[in-house]
Amino acid sequence: MQVIKDAFGIFNVFGDVYERIRKILIPPKAYSWQTLIYLSIFSLLMSSLSSGLVRDIIAFCGWLFLIAGTAWYTTDNPLLIPGTNMPVGALITGFLVSAFAFRQQEDVITTNTIVFWPTISALITAIPEFFEGTGTDVNPQIPKLEDRQKIIILIASSMVLSCCLQFTFVVNKWYQEYPSLKKDNFQRTFVVKLVPSSETSQNGAIILDKLEPRLVQQIAERPWSEVEQWLLEARQRVGNLGRQVIEANLREYEERSLWRVEPRIYNLKSGYKLDLLSIWSGPSSSGSGYYRIKTCRIEPIAKSNNTIVRGKTDGKSVIAEFNCDPVSKLFVGQPPEPQ
Repeated sequence: MQVIKDAFGIFNVFGDVYERIRKILIPPKAYSWQTLIYLSIFSLLMSSLSSGLVRDIIAFCGWLFLIAGTAWYTTDNPLLIPGTNMPVGALITGFLVSAFAFRQQEDVITTNTIVFWPTISALITAIPEFFEGTGTDVNPQIPKLEDRQKIIILIASSMVLSCCLQFTFVVNKWYQEYPSLKKDNFQRTFVVKLVPSSETSQNGAIILDKLEPRLVQQIAERPWSEVEQWLLEARQRVGNLGRQVIEANLREYEERSLWRVEPRIYNLKSGYKLDLLSIWSGPSSSGSGYYRIKTCRIEPIAKSNNTIVRGKTDGKSVIAEFNCDPVSKLFVGQPPEPQ
């Protein structure tokens, strides 16, 4: 007998579940939120079988049915977000409205969808406060003073959240287009850098490392008189070579126009010291940019009968020897002025 009771108890449980599902899926009357949801699903199927303007019109109607049905269902028994007067239903409806308004062809969720979501949800929450009544008997009204304060606080806080989201996307876009910003330290400002140090950009060092072989071709083992003449025009020559290197190696980044290369030349007892500077003129936390240095030495060497003799230049052809050190660390501020 107990087994039979247990079996009937199980059937009763399944029966309750079935009744709940049936109550949700089967509209109690034609004018209900279920009908609108079913119409949106039907529109989705029909739009997938259509093309051109007809597909766009059907898809547009499907979005309207989906938004209206979702708003209707979620406002029947509103559940408030803890600590706010915003219903969860308004948040869901706001996301659908934002996705519908800012969709781009195949991309339903875009950056603008996320940014405007909080503000649209707040406006959806505030709209019913300006009306009284239900169904077709609805009259406009001015919200009470305490309700007005809640509405203003809700909309204002949602707009601030939208601004924060927009700022986050903007900073991420900056990091993608200007990767050299990742190496800067913005801790003294309102920006918190979340990029690991292992991902910091080395574009300044890349520029100088790629520039060195080009200078070797123009200076190394050239007659010393030609090299000294080349050094007299070093600012223009190095600047042009640096621009070529930047365009060739940073063409995928928007920041390439914010880099430049300049030389600094110093006399030595024997030869010259040539400092190559890659200078960042873009935004920085210090406001004065930063730069890297690659120090190179140009020294005269004597060449006679295919034999190179260092430091002995009498009666022999003199050529230039060109050697460079590794790129320095990052320096903050403006580089030293040329002498």
